[in-house]
Amino acid sequence: MATGVIHRILQGHSGPIGSKVLFSPDGSMLASGSDDGTARIWNVATGQVKHTLGSHLGCVYIISFSPHCSKLVSASNDCTVRL
Repeated sequence: MATGVIHRILQGHSGPIGSKVLFSPDGSMLASGSDDGTARIWNVATGQVKHTLGSHLGCVYIISFSPHCSKLVSASNDCTVRL
């Protein structure tokens, strides 16, 4: 049931979020991409950063989990796609 209550505030990017934020297929993780050139994977239960993937030279615009949550792909305006 939707209550409108904030459960967690996730902080860590040093720039605006440039991608849509998405849940992993199993619902245990959340991913975000930022103007700071990083993609972050968050633990939904704890709100802690699980991984920071920081090698893009530009804004991360697109992120997606693989079907079994074993990989994350990111695409940036630096003209690269990273897996």
